[in-house]
Amino acid sequence: MTTRHAAPPAPPEQRTALAARTHSPRPGDALDEAAGRAFRLPVAAIAGACALVALACLLSVSQGAAGLPVEGVVRSLLDRLPLIAVEQSLSDQQQQVLWQIRLPRTVLAALVGGALAMAGASYQGVFRNPLADPYLLGVSAGAGLGAVLALGFGLDLAWGPVGALPAAAFLGAILAVTGSVLVARGSFRDPATLLLAGVAMAALFSATQTFALQRLDQTRAREVLSWLFGRLATAGWAPVTLLIPYVVLAGVVLLLHARHLDVLRLGDDEARALGLHPARSRLVVVLAATLITAAAVSVSGLIAFVGLVTPHIVRILVGHSYRILVPLSFLVGAAFLAFVDIGARTLVAPAELPVGVITAFVGAPFFCYVLWRRKQDT
Repeated sequence: MTTRHAAPPAPPEQRTALAARTHSPRPGDALDEAAGRAFRLPVAAIAGACALVALACLLSVSQGAAGLPVEGVVRSLLDRLPLIAVEQSLSDQQQQVLWQIRLPRTVLAALVGGALAMAGASYQGVFRNPLADPYLLGVSAGAGLGAVLALGFGLDLAWGPVGALPAAAFLGAILAVTGSVLVARGSFRDPATLLLAGVAMAALFSATQTFALQRLDQTRAREVLSWLFGRLATAGWAPVTLLIPYVVLAGVVLLLHARHLDVLRLGDDEARALGLHPARSRLVVVLAATLITAAAVSVSGLIAFVGLVTPHIVRILVGHSYRILVPLSFLVGAAFLAFVDIGARTLVAPAELPVGVITAFVGAPFFCYVLWRRKQDT
């Protein structure tokens, strides 16, 4: 009969190594943790951006020549919600200022800022050019020319979401972006050529705008010139209701194609290998971004640099993925232009600055900084 002896205990060093191997995370655990972090980032960023938009809109509706108390504004807004009844503290006159002047203008600023920022992020993705935006590519100038011609000939008519002004602006914007791409010979990989082509198109359409203005009578020319500087003045909800359908339609298309922009960053050959049709995706994104830009320009005039500044700020904060960049650009752009509108109404009160002037003061130095950084990195 044989006797079995117990194995001698392992040395302490071996037991420590065995415990480390036993409790070390598996590759699947690391992937799950990375996926969790990737999911938490956009959720937290979008929540923060929504809070920023709410703050900007609340400050915008309460600031101005006729100041409104923030508490009274909040009470009035809550009282309009279904199943909620809140005692009002604003007078009837203050209610009229809030609901017929301040709130429509604030919502319009948020929609225009979000539309231009989303278009800028989409153009940067589809052209693979971080300096692309509706203003620099000549899209805003083309849309402005179409709108100037419509306004000059009295075609600023609208039938619900369909109107001559957005249609004319869209046609002008399509001509401008098509001209930029043709001059650059479709070279999406050469940012300098595409950017210079856009500058040329912007100069050409701006010169045509000036010629058209000289052909108008003095009263009409003054009205069109005031519109060209960029304005958000509104006496009701009509511009908002005109803009919303275009923002929703084009915005949904751009959000659905944000993943395509991430794939296009890899190159056309890699995109085809992954089952993507690069030319078709570019065409859809360009048309949607041009439509949303033209709609914004048709109700607000030319507001520069929003589509350039906002995506860069978002890119610095959350990274380069367009699945996060496109929706966040809309939210941050909405907050940005709402804050800018506060300055337009208060910096030289009781007079009012054009919104486009303030965005140019902010955007031009930022554009120079981006160029300097790119040159330094090169």
